Amino acid sequence: MSTVGTSPVTRSSLKSFLAKAKNALASPASQRPSPLTFVIGNESADLDSLCSAVLLAYLRTHTPPHHTLHIPVSNLPRPDLALRPELGAVLGPAGLRPDDLITLSDLPPRGALRPRDTRWLLVDHNAPTGELAERYFSGAAAAPGQAKGKEKEEGAIVGCIDHHDDEGVVPRHLPAGQPRVIERCGSCASLVVEHCREAWEALAREAPARADGARLAVCDDGTPAAECDAHLGRLALAPILVDTAALGAPDRTTAADVRAAEWVEAKMLASHAGADGSAGANSEKAASRADGYDRAAFYAALTRLKTSLRGLSYRDVLRKDYKRWSEGADAPIAVGISSVPRSLADALREAGADDKEDRASFLAALRAWAEEQRLDVAAVMTVFPAEGGGIARELLVWGVNGRGAGVVGEFARRFGARLGLETWEGGEMDEGGEEPERGWRLCWRQGDVSCSRKQVAPMLREAMRVVARL
Repeated sequence: MSTVGTSPVTRSSLKSFLAKAKNALASPASQRPSPLTFVIGNESADLDSLCSAVLLAYLRTHTPPHHTLHIPVSNLPRPDLALRPELGAVLGPAGLRPDDLITLSDLPPRGALRPRDTRWLLVDHNAPTGELAERYFSGAAAAPGQAKGKEKEEGAIVGCIDHHDDEGVVPRHLPAGQPRVIERCGSCASLVVEHCREAWEALAREAPARADGARLAVCDDGTPAAECDAHLGRLALAPILVDTAALGAPDRTTAADVRAAEWVEAKMLASHAGADGSAGANSEKAASRADGYDRAAFYAALTRLKTSLRGLSYRDVLRKDYKRWSEGADAPIAVGISSVPRSLADALREAGADDKEDRASFLAALRAWAEEQRLDVAAVMTVFPAEGGGIARELLVWGVNGRGAGVVGEFARRFGARLGLETWEGGEMDEGGEEPERGWRLCWRQGDVSCSRKQVAPMLREAMRVVARL
């Protein structure tokens, strides 16, 4: 990335950057940039999506020659930020709170921002879903005054960095300089770091010079640049460590994750020491001396906060880490999958009233959630530490109507053996099947623990496509 011929600009701190992005979004249409460029993660809005969106938006905004403002959007309603206490551990050192993030609730109301006046970079997914798709893509409403019969307006996808299977939605040919990175990796944040590494390094080279020729090592609000790099470093490292078990899960950790984590840790130390530096074998120990960062302690704190369900209702548990898909053109079938970081028994007990396992109340909440989300199939996937080490998984799939029951049967027939599905607790959560039109619910222990939602969702969607064609 060449910086020749570009003018130095004062670097924003992370806090200042988010404030500027929020102000730009809230400005009257006549006073804000057009088109607006957004960076958004997937609708589960987990730590990887939230942090990757802010990190990519910050670094793209500071990338020459145009320094175009990129607005990071957390793909969830503002009230749902409270369900993610681990965010506080990431944002706190930068003097930020989760409320400082921009959410779907902050987007202008329908009609106040036309889809055609938006540009989108997708992170941690490569096909818009949910409210985002409805408002700005295939489901977007026509602009006021648009004649009937004309095609609906859509926003433009101008870039993507993701680690899921390519769904073929992101154009193959994008505007010059825009990323199309869709590669398997433990954490999407690792791909963001690799793609933006040069832009991050260039921030120090592009800082305005003083009269004596030295580069200014402060941001626009007086935050030392070294501190800002440490804040960005935590933003990058948090999802990498969570998604790879601190680089210790061989089935989830790739070489790209290791490279990204070691480079960021070394960058934190180098910035703290005022040197350039590069990643090395001792990056973790070295970085622990900068900004009070310690890999093991940081990962332990994040994990403790992320897996706690205390104070949550069953509905909160279901919406905390949730994704929805639909298949079929004329009469779509919809599935929603809630990921829960505890065993099913622990989740029922910890989120239940008076610490009691209340299966009836949980199932009633799941059915109500399916109705609220307009689902034919509601699924719950759990992941938790296994006795003796490693992880364990459980899977509950509930077809709440006739077509949903068909999906459950097709899914079990096609993928039950592949996933190593074994009936949970003697079938205590199972119900239906004899009269499919009334629904069908099955719950299993999942033998193949290498398959997360990333792999199980495409299996369910394949079963949905089969049923949709019937």
